[in-house]
Amino acid sequence: MKSMKLLVAALMAMVPAVAMAQDPAAQGMGVMGQVIFFAGFILIFYFLIWRPQSKRAKEHKALMSGLNKGDEVVTSGGVAGKITKVTDDFIVVEIADNVEIKVQKVAVAAALPKGTLKEI
Repeated sequence: MKSMKLLVAALMAMVPAVAMAQDPAAQGMGVMGQVIFFAGFILIFYFLIWRPQSKRAKEHKALMSGLNKGDEVVTSGGVAGKITKVTDDFIVVEIADNVEIKVQKVAVAAALPKGTLKEI
């Protein structure tokens, strides 16, 4: 127990000594290094997060504006069907014979090629 107290006391005494023994030139990267580091961080953020998300949003907006009667679509919930009516914010999707549901346009995940539903 006594040896443990001596070890802790020795470590506490060495910590300030180690900090003071460092070379003053090695204190940090300086202002220019920080600017370069920050610019690199911004570039990584732009190319890995913001740009791909913006591209996906633009593609989805084009998909929503291009929906027409007769198109085959899949919603984000996984429901596949054929569009029978298009309004400003909603579409009516026929998912089976005489079974139609109303879906928001933003819920459309993908447009399918013509004839895909007959193959399923």
